[in-house]
Amino acid sequence: MVERVVILGAGMAGLAAALTLGKRGFDVTVIERDPAPPELPIDDVFAQWERKGATQLRHSHVFLGRLCSILHAQHPDLLAELKAAGAREIPFPESLPSPLRDHFAADAQDADMTFLFSRRTTLEYVMRRHAAANGRARFLSATGAIGLSFAEEKPLRVTGVRVRDAAGERDIACDTLIDATGRIGPVNDWLKAAGAPITEEVSQAGILYYTRHYALHPGASEPERDKTAGAGDLGYLKYGVFPGDNGRFSVTLAVPEIETELRKIVVEPEIFDRICNALPGVRRWLEPSRSAPVSKVFSMGNLANVWRNFSRDGVPHVLGYFPVGDAAMRTNPLYGRGCTISFISAALLADVLEKESDPASRLIAYEARLRTELHPFYLSMARQDAMAIRRARNERDPAHRPRLKARIIRHFAENGVVPATRGSLAVLRAFMRGFHMHEPPENFLKRPAILMRVLAMWMRPKFLKRHLYPPFLGPGRAEMLALAERRE
Repeated sequence: MVERVVILGAGMAGLAAALTLGKRGFDVTVIERDPAPPELPIDDVFAQWERKGATQLRHSHVFLGRLCSILHAQHPDLLAELKAAGAREIPFPESLPSPLRDHFAADAQDADMTFLFSRRTTLEYVMRRHAAANGRARFLSATGAIGLSFAEEKPLRVTGVRVRDAAGERDIACDTLIDATGRIGPVNDWLKAAGAPITEEVSQAGILYYTRHYALHPGASEPERDKTAGAGDLGYLKYGVFPGDNGRFSVTLAVPEIETELRKIVVEPEIFDRICNALPGVRRWLEPSRSAPVSKVFSMGNLANVWRNFSRDGVPHVLGYFPVGDAAMRTNPLYGRGCTISFISAALLADVLEKESDPASRLIAYEARLRTELHPFYLSMARQDAMAIRRARNERDPAHRPRLKARIIRHFAENGVVPATRGSLAVLRAFMRGFHMHEPPENFLKRPAILMRVLAMWMRPKFLKRHLYPPFLGPGRAEMLALAERRE
C-alpha cells in the first residue's frame, strides 16, 4: 500500500518535500491556503501572484551550492526548466575576488560551490508546475488547514488534517503529515494545545530586511564582477545585490533593529535608492543608463533563529508528523540558507521514511539527522547575530571602547581571515564549503593547514597585504544618516 503523505504549505519547503517524496513513489497531496499562481508570463507572475502566506516572497533569494548539487543529482529535469525560465548558475570561478583570478586553477570541488540566482516567484512557479505536471503531487490551492486529527493513543499520533475551502470544511486523512507552513505557521501551536511538549531554542536576529527590485534596460548588461564588492557589512547596515532572472535583480538592505532612525525612512523608495547610491558596489548597478526600479520597497521583520525539538531522551512527542524547512528550524536570512535548508530537510526526511517503518523510530532518526546536518548552522548564526547586535549597539556610542578580547577577534577577522580568503584559493575553498552548507560553517579554521595559512596572513605586515583588503564598502553611520535624511 502506498503511503499517503499530506504536506501543509506549497512554499519552498513544501515544494521541496513534494518533489522529493513524489519522485520516490509516495502518494503526495499538498494543501496551500493561497491561490495557485496565475498562468501568466514570468514578469507578470512576479507582479500579480498574491502569497499572503509567504511574507518573504518578494525578497532576495539564492540557491547555495549544496542545493545546486541536489538539483544536479536528483532533479536535473527541474534544473533545466529553471534555467529555461531564466534562473542562472554562477560558478565558483566567476565569484572569485579579483586578487585570485589571475592565479586560478580548477579543482574538482569547485562544482560544489555554484550559486543559482532567481526571483522567488519564478522559482516557486516553475517548481510547482514541474511537480504537478510530472504527477508527483496533487495541489489543493485556496484551501486552508484549520486543525489536526489525532488517534486516541499515547504518544500523540496525527491521522489527518481538517481543511476549509470554498465548498466548506472537510477532513483529509493521511499516514504522514509534513509541516511546511514556515516561520508563522499554526501547526506547532496546535500540537502543543493537543499535549505535545515541543520545545524551542530561540535567539533574536536583531535585524530587519528591505528589498527593492530593478530591471536592466534592453541591451544593458550587468556590471563586470571585479574588486568592487556587491555585498558588505558596515555594522549599522548590511547590503547585497542579488542577480535575478530575465534581466532583473534586487538589492537588499539589512538594518539592525536598534537603528530606529534608519528603519523609519529606508522603506521610502527615494531614500532607499539614495542609500544604495552611497554604496560603491551597489551604485553601479543602479546607474540610470543601466537599470530602473520596478517595485516598491518590501520590508520584513520579526526575525529570529529558531530550533524546535520534537522528542526528549529518545521519546517522541508526536508521531506521524514531520516538520521541514522553517517549521523545523530557521536562521537569519543573511546568508540565504532558507531554500537550501528546505531541500536538505526534505531529502533527509525522504531517506528516513524509506528506511524506517516504525513511527517512533522515524521521528527519532529524522531529528538526529537534522541535528547532525543543520544544528551547527543554527548555532553559528545565533552566535554571529549576538555579535552583530552588540556591534550595532556600539556603533551608536562614540565613547565605546571594545574590550581586549573583542579587539583581538575583530583584528584577526579583518587582518587574518579576510585577506587570507582573498589571497589563498585553499583558504577560500575551505571557507566557501561552509558557506555553501557542504559542511559546518566554522570547520575551515579547524583544519591545521588552513589555520596556519590564516595565522601567517594575520602576522604579515599590512603593507605586504594591502592589495588583499576589500575596497571601500560605504560611508560611516553619521555620514549615511545625514545623507539619507537630507530632503531634496
